[in-house]
Amino acid sequence: MSHPFIHQYGHIKKMCYTAMTVLLRRPWFQTSSVQAPRTMTILRQYVQRLAIPSSLFNTPHNGIIRQALPNQLGRFIFPSAPIRVYHLGNRDQLQALGGCVHLHDESGNSFRQESSPTAVMNENRFMEELSKCTSVRQVFKLLNSLILMSDTMAAAALLRVSEVEQDEHGLKSPQAVLEDDVFKALCFQFEQDSHRLSDTGLVTAMFAFVQLYLDPWSTLMVRLVSEGQERLDRKQLTVKNLCLLGEVMLALEGPGCVMLKQVMEQVQQHTMKAWTPEEMGAVYNLLQSGAGEGGQYQELLNRMNDHAVSMASRLDPKLISQLLFALVVLDQTQAIPLVISLCKHSVRHVPYFSDDELVRVLTALMHFGHSDKYFTEALERHVPKKVFTMHPEAVSKVMQYCSRRLILSVPIFDTVAESFVYNADRFTTSQIARQIMPFGKLNYVSPNSGPLFRKLESILRNRFSQFQPRTLLSLLHACTLIERFPVNFVAKVFSPYFLQQLEAQRNGLDKFVLAQLTQLFMTVTLECPFYEGPRILPKYQVKSFLIPGRSLESPVDSHLYSKVKAGLTDLLGARIYFASRVLTPYCYTLDAEIKLDEEGYVLPATHYDEVYRRIALCIDDQKRFCTNTQTLLGIEAIKQRHLRLLGYEVVQIPFYEFEKLQHKKDVVDYLHGKIFPHSFRLSW
Repeated sequence: MSHPFIHQYGHIKKMCYTAMTVLLRRPWFQTSSVQAPRTMTILRQYVQRLAIPSSLFNTPHNGIIRQALPNQLGRFIFPSAPIRVYHLGNRDQLQALGGCVHLHDESGNSFRQESSPTAVMNENRFMEELSKCTSVRQVFKLLNSLILMSDTMAAAALLRVSEVEQDEHGLKSPQAVLEDDVFKALCFQFEQDSHRLSDTGLVTAMFAFVQLYLDPWSTLMVRLVSEGQERLDRKQLTVKNLCLLGEVMLALEGPGCVMLKQVMEQVQQHTMKAWTPEEMGAVYNLLQSGAGEGGQYQELLNRMNDHAVSMASRLDPKLISQLLFALVVLDQTQAIPLVISLCKHSVRHVPYFSDDELVRVLTALMHFGHSDKYFTEALERHVPKKVFTMHPEAVSKVMQYCSRRLILSVPIFDTVAESFVYNADRFTTSQIARQIMPFGKLNYVSPNSGPLFRKLESILRNRFSQFQPRTLLSLLHACTLIERFPVNFVAKVFSPYFLQQLEAQRNGLDKFVLAQLTQLFMTVTLECPFYEGPRILPKYQVKSFLIPGRSLESPVDSHLYSKVKAGLTDLLGARIYFASRVLTPYCYTLDAEIKLDEEGYVLPATHYDEVYRRIALCIDDQKRFCTNTQTLLGIEAIKQRHLRLLGYEVVQIPFYEFEKLQHKKDVVDYLHGKIFPHSFRLSW
């Protein structure tokens, strides 16, 4: 429990910050040339008098780090115009001269004005060096090596610190950042001389501090926000700086923020045709971050979607991935022309996408249901070369994309299978499932299937309890599609405990899950007669695998079926001699069924006695095959396999054969050869 004295002063301090922010937003206050500065000065002085270590009255809340800024540091003035120089005499003191940030090493405490142009590192070169830094220590080491530095360079360094410090769990080691002397010095100077900063330096620093979860009520953040409001009121910010300021206010106050609305108004006042690709990307990013939630600014988005098509060829890999991902978040389903254009121009960038960028591109293509032949070919050239060093999530997303778009890419699948054997131990359970399930769905057995499934079995044995129940069921079911039977784990899946876990998940035991359980049980019954484990109860079984929406078998294509039906009628002499869409006692639905007696004569479809043979016709259109191949999908392959085991004679009529037939006689001859290959055809 916090001390009452501490609680009281923390409350007063926050009230002062609130008053400062509110006053700055009042037009009558902003236009008062006498009272405004005086009132703000009084409030700031009062806040500083109340300042006590944040560890006493503020505790971390919701991941926000509350850190008192160092008041013991010396001056570190940032440039306004002209640029000013900042010298660090030793690790604990800062002093100021005209010019840029100047950091000395410990060899001496003296400082002087630098006038030589060669003493200033080129900003472009600095940004290149900064982009190579992969840790906070490297960033600070780079800063310590500099002689001179501008405020935009300092802000960019802070932004890089926030980028390398972040991972999926938040900040890696916040104390190491906040306690570094260079970081303290920069924070102190950004606070003291916020009015001297360039627009870019100001908004970039604000964004970096937000990413580092600095206390929004700290003097530093309040002063930067106040300065941001003043710059906003002048209406001189560029589109890119407006967007960065907007993202800061979204993070601090949410989509209802008054400053955010002001930002969006000014963004729309800029002529869109004059926007650079970077500015277009910045606006998309702002809308994606929350400004466009609930369909706000849809008219602006529509204009942006149309205009972005014309600049797609000028976008670099980062911007292409950024725009595509923004379209996903904003659910711009009407922007398909833009998606197609971005996909087309991303082909040449595939080798240059980072893993994160590739994940975003693939996510967007799956979301909008788009695939491109040339993009797939680019993936086939790139992924096999990089699969062993790619991030597991990127590899999983590639496989997921292939699975979703029914793309059976042998080069990708073979190399992923090889890398899985060596790298799977460091994958998450979700990544493991997403890399293995496409093999079953697309009915592909890789050349190294032995080591691949031995590795999978080892992982399941050691990490069975770590898998989410639905993920595990889908993984085991996918293995059965290609005749890899997980007999050692089926008993656990059919146990009451596992079924209770399935039921407790978000969608519970829906029809699709029950269908998977039913087919898994049917598989071990038909194909693993040695299985003696628990059986699944009838209440967990379905009557049909043909389920609306998501199914374990594909409905017959009506157009192709109509052509085949006409041919069958001509072949058999009447429509009564075959049945359509027949639901069997084994959950499968037959496209067409022909019954024969013991002597081989065709029986009427309504005849149930003296049936000696049953012929199941599988009329397979394009949807039952992998894209641009003659490989059946896994769910269709297991259906035909099971029907044969159940005693049916399976006759496959694939679209790629049937579509070649031009005349009625050709159709009848083809069907006769398929259904009755050893008998003469009678003429009716």
